[in-house]
Amino acid sequence: MEAERPTEEASESAGKAGRPPLPLLALTALGVVFGDLATSPLYSLQTAFGDQSIAPRHDDILGLLSLVLWALLLVVTGKYVCFVMRADNDGEGGMMALTALARGAVKHGRRVRRVVVMAGLLGVALFFGDSVITPAISVLSAIEGLHLAAPGLKHYELPIAVVILIALFVLEKRGSALVGSLFGPVMGLWLLSIAALGVYAIIHHPEVFAAISPQYAVLYLLHNGFRGFASLGAVVLVLTGAEALYADIGHFGTGPIRLAWLGLALPALVLNYFGQGALLLDQPQAAGNPFYHMVPHMLLYPMILLAACATVIASQAVISGTYSMVRQGIQLGFLPRARVLHTSPGVEGQIYMPTINVLLLIAVLGAALGFRSAQHLAGAYGIAVSGTMLLTTLLMLVVARFRWKWGLARLVAFAAVFVVIDAAFVSANMLKIVDGGWFPLVLAAVAMLLMTTWWRGRILLQAQIHAEGEKLDEFVARLHADPPPQRVQATAVFLTGDTRWVPQALLHNVRCNQVLHERNLILHVEGLDTPRANEREACKLEQLGDSFWRVEMRFGFAEEPDVPARLAKLGLDPTAEPDKLVYFLGRDEVVADDKRKMMHWRKALFAYFVRNATPATTYFHIPPRQLVEIGARVEF
Repeated sequence: MEAERPTEEASESAGKAGRPPLPLLALTALGVVFGDLATSPLYSLQTAFGDQSIAPRHDDILGLLSLVLWALLLVVTGKYVCFVMRADNDGEGGMMALTALARGAVKHGRRVRRVVVMAGLLGVALFFGDSVITPAISVLSAIEGLHLAAPGLKHYELPIAVVILIALFVLEKRGSALVGSLFGPVMGLWLLSIAALGVYAIIHHPEVFAAISPQYAVLYLLHNGFRGFASLGAVVLVLTGAEALYADIGHFGTGPIRLAWLGLALPALVLNYFGQGALLLDQPQAAGNPFYHMVPHMLLYPMILLAACATVIASQAVISGTYSMVRQGIQLGFLPRARVLHTSPGVEGQIYMPTINVLLLIAVLGAALGFRSAQHLAGAYGIAVSGTMLLTTLLMLVVARFRWKWGLARLVAFAAVFVVIDAAFVSANMLKIVDGGWFPLVLAAVAMLLMTTWWRGRILLQAQIHAEGEKLDEFVARLHADPPPQRVQATAVFLTGDTRWVPQALLHNVRCNQVLHERNLILHVEGLDTPRANEREACKLEQLGDSFWRVEMRFGFAEEPDVPARLAKLGLDPTAEPDKLVYFLGRDEVVADDKRKMMHWRKALFAYFVRNATPATTYFHIPPRQLVEIGARVEF
């Protein structure tokens, strides 16, 4: 391994030397990072005024615009750009990476670590709900401009949206590289276009710039009372996609994302929202769809087409983000193994997961057909967004306290601003549970149930296997004392969940077949809380006897767990010919018993996951022709 280090360092240096310039990276980031935020003007103000609970009067329009502006400045710019993006996990971001970082920061206190993990899993579960609603609401909101151009097309909007969504998911298997080069320029054109529309409308009513003063936001909330507080459920929609700024820092770094946000995305969004407000000052009746009412009639069709492209990009980005989140969850042990296909030979992050794609398609179509309009879906959208933001803030407090060593005063000041803001958004959105808010909560509950069942089930299963097993050191010592079994001239690799114990496959092979290989590697593969394993922790080797080695192999949650490739780098004689290795795996039949360690129906669910999860050999890239599986029945 030491011999290869200069090569890896040279490769890394070459990669940095060949890194695209900052403006080009910022343009690319526009298409991947800002799809959700950039398409929010399609439905945000429409939702705020659409139900007429707040009438589009002069002061209320300015007050709502002030809330929108300060939400963007405080939450997106203040919290995410200035603070959250600093909490990178070795260059990676996102809820799963933040959870791993927070869990690692808490050195003592098992209960605290458990609470941190549960909070992170809840945030991931809400993200899954977000990833279902985003494609549905984005595409629906883009297509709903058709009836303004041609009222007779209103009944065709939903079928057209469904066709676009199906095509989007069908094309996922080709990878984002298929249209990746267009993402940035198209989103850049979209942002420039909505900014131009905003300027065109503001020219007629420049007084909307008075909304820059936060006093209008305060007066709006005081004047409207409970109705004003409830409208925060619509204001939070302007923040949809803020999590992507943090989740995608591993792809672009913080510099390009900050440049894209401050240089184009933020000014364009503010101009468009203020333009919609200016339009409503002149045409209050346009509250049903202020975005498309801003568009000159002759430009409606091109704008609808551009909006459809922008929403497809936003949807594709969140779907790809879901793939990455699921893979991280698998590596960290919170989700069962699933098939992962790489869609780009040169970019590791571009992956496709067939099972997840099908499940997402079913859920997205269910959301689109069930709610039937963007305005109805908006009621469901806010809870997922605001809940994820609040959990991000809470995990940030853990990181700031235990990793950055913030003092109590600084910690309280941060919480007083951002916890209060996020909690207000969550509370306002809880009022919409009956109007669709139940949908993401149900999705999150299902995702939470699946993750916690798999996590707890793995712990119980390993405990049961160990209770019936034998310590590895004792087993090796006993082999030297007892008459030795017949030796086979080959090297065997036994995969195990814990190298302290004899793998079930090895135990059965010796007991039943009376056979032992000349060289035996006891291999445990572990996922790390960091994106990539460093050279020191990637592979740990310990010789137990003349024919046994304990191998602990670690992969970061952003790495491809290629076991044969990692073994080939060991440089030991027993693994000099990796194609001659024989891999042994215990393929256990898991059966739920009546012991009260976990509810019986959850045990049955875990057993179902075990039966249907992608085999470890496939996930770890073990050649089938070199594999021997030995089954056993395990009750837990």
